[in-house]
Amino acid sequence: MESNAGKPRGLLYPRADPRDFVHVRVLPAQDLRPWVEHFWAVRWDLRGQPPSLQQTLPHPSVHWTFQDGTSRIGGVNRDRFSITVEGLGGVFGIKFRPGGFFPFVGTPMSALTQRTVPPAPLLGPAARELEAAILATDVTRDADAERIALAEAFLRAHRPAPDPNVARVQGLITRILEDRAVTKVEDLLTPDAPGLRTLQRLFNRYVGVSPKWVIQRYRLQEAAERLRESPPPELARLALELGYFDQAHFIRDFRRVVGHTPAGYARQAARR
Repeated sequence: MESNAGKPRGLLYPRADPRDFVHVRVLPAQDLRPWVEHFWAVRWDLRGQPPSLQQTLPHPSVHWTFQDGTSRIGGVNRDRFSITVEGLGGVFGIKFRPGGFFPFVGTPMSALTQRTVPPAPLLGPAARELEAAILATDVTRDADAERIALAEAFLRAHRPAPDPNVARVQGLITRILEDRAVTKVEDLLTPDAPGLRTLQRLFNRYVGVSPKWVIQRYRLQEAAERLRESPPPELARLALELGYFDQAHFIRDFRRVVGHTPAGYARQAARR
């Protein structure tokens, strides 16, 4: 297993003490990387402690999660994701690359946006067998290598045919993620890229959200990370760097998605 899947991005309040809350991220085998970003597992033991609220700004990715005796396929979540964990528990998940789940099912990803569904109707009866095998390992305990081996065997058995649009969409999303100069959809319209309408159709079909949404989500993830710095950056400068015309629009978008103004979030994060 290759455990270095990079630094997690999108966590709003990273836990300072990892002893009671373990978050593992493992890269897939090389042959599955066109479709799978990483496998992940979260385990917690908060027995004797108060419940803990965990919040993230989700990525434009589909997840297959295994927890509490069942599994679910979750499409892109446009909203802030919040979950309260308590007692002893765990979750194992497969995070597909943006656009990477579509070839397995051929269903427009917009049909999954803001939804979680059982996997068998999409992936067939073998999905129930994988669910049973993974859940038999007890996701509250460290058995990540076994779960990953089971998941990789399933994915290889259902490996989709090559689809050039997957690489095309993923290249655009990688550019959005890594190039801070991309602050609006028009920045993606290079001579060798699809036109605007084609781009929107591709994202709707393969990702489930618009390119504009992806740009804003990655910029707000970056904003949250920057606001956890000590001291946090000056808001007007941060807004400009993220592509906002003025500070007021930045504050409005940040508050709508995160639930706090940028200044309020910085104060909250500093107290954690």
